[in-house]
Amino acid sequence: MRVAMIGTGYVGLVSGACFADFGHTVTCIDKDAAKIEQLEAGGIPIYEPGLDQLVASNVKAGRLFFDTDATRAIREADAVFIGVGTPSRRGDGYADLSYVYAAAEEIAALVDGFTVVVTKSTVPVGTGDEIEKIFKRVRPDADVAVVSNPEFLREGAAIEDFKRPDRVVVGTEDERAQAVMRELYRPLYLNETPILFTSRRTSELIKYAANAFLALKITYINEMADLCEAVGADVQQVAKGIGLDGRIGGKFLNAGPGYGGSCFPKDTIALVRTARDAGSPVELVETTVKVNDERKRAMARKVLKAVDGELDGKTVGVLGLTFKPNTDDMRDAPSLAIIPALQDKGARVQAFDPEGHEAVKMLPGVDFKDDPYAVAEGADVLVIITEWDQFRALDLDRIKLLMKKPVLVDLRNIYKPADMKARGFDYSSVGR
Repeated sequence: MRVAMIGTGYVGLVSGACFADFGHTVTCIDKDAAKIEQLEAGGIPIYEPGLDQLVASNVKAGRLFFDTDATRAIREADAVFIGVGTPSRRGDGYADLSYVYAAAEEIAALVDGFTVVVTKSTVPVGTGDEIEKIFKRVRPDADVAVVSNPEFLREGAAIEDFKRPDRVVVGTEDERAQAVMRELYRPLYLNETPILFTSRRTSELIKYAANAFLALKITYINEMADLCEAVGADVQQVAKGIGLDGRIGGKFLNAGPGYGGSCFPKDTIALVRTARDAGSPVELVETTVKVNDERKRAMARKVLKAVDGELDGKTVGVLGLTFKPNTDDMRDAPSLAIIPALQDKGARVQAFDPEGHEAVKMLPGVDFKDDPYAVAEGADVLVIITEWDQFRALDLDRIKLLMKKPVLVDLRNIYKPADMKARGFDYSSVGR
């Protein structure tokens, strides 16, 4: 099939490359000429493990193309996917749908023959209805079916998630559109992937409901971690004990400094706004948002406690800046709240992240280093914020020699308290 993918961010580029790998002919379209030039030259504008090889192999095979001009790709497409950003709108937290609606306007002007227009971006309930209105206004003669097909990709594991998903959700009751979507995802039938067809509004809500539930799960175990510290229990054992219950499951039960990234923060807030507008507030989700925001500030207080309440003039080494490992995404990363809070207490901060290059612009006053050992050198306290693999097997004897004092605050529970104590570290972690 022929696919046009509007947007070359995490969603658009990964989805486009994976559809091409399924055997479809895909053109990824973006208004950013520099980004398209980079892709055509073999570069990748985002960090996602394996994406560079996947893109290169499908470009070489003649199935994957890039363009700033959408005209030809949309006119020839069986399906046009909208994979543009829907960031939180400043001031009120609603999802900013301006990019989605602009893409719909452009698609409406160009479609030729029956075309399935698929919203891949995360959008509030009712967005598909608004897109339909745009088509009726711009091209009342257009033969289109507007479909919801939310993505469930985890950054750092997005290719695997696309090719071996838990499920594919498709929101449409149009039989022609269902046939097209089945054909697009036909390669997944070999893995017996469940494909759930629902109404469009139901599909739109499934995405928000899923992300909000996972955010709630993370926030729950973080609150249990605080309780564990207060009563002398171990949150990792608590998480294992409840996670072995099949009704609960063990995923997303890792205590830490709070959730961040491109999805959970904006999607929980957008769901809160949608629910209030509908007269059906989701108070559990509202509380989750509030508790998670406070969580990040509490982690700065944990560092302060580790140095006996005094950070003024001290050097804090920070390992990990991105919101999670195996991504370069800094959006709503806990480090963006923790580090300024440490600086406000007078700390000098030196930091390293393997891929968090955007942090240079987002964290003024930080001394960025090239490796973990340069971060440890001269530090009064070392803080692990993001659990990159290379931080899991540090030469701890070397770290201890480099630091002014062997104080380590592990916000991801990478190391074992007994082992760290035996090595002579003043070690603190989360919920243990």
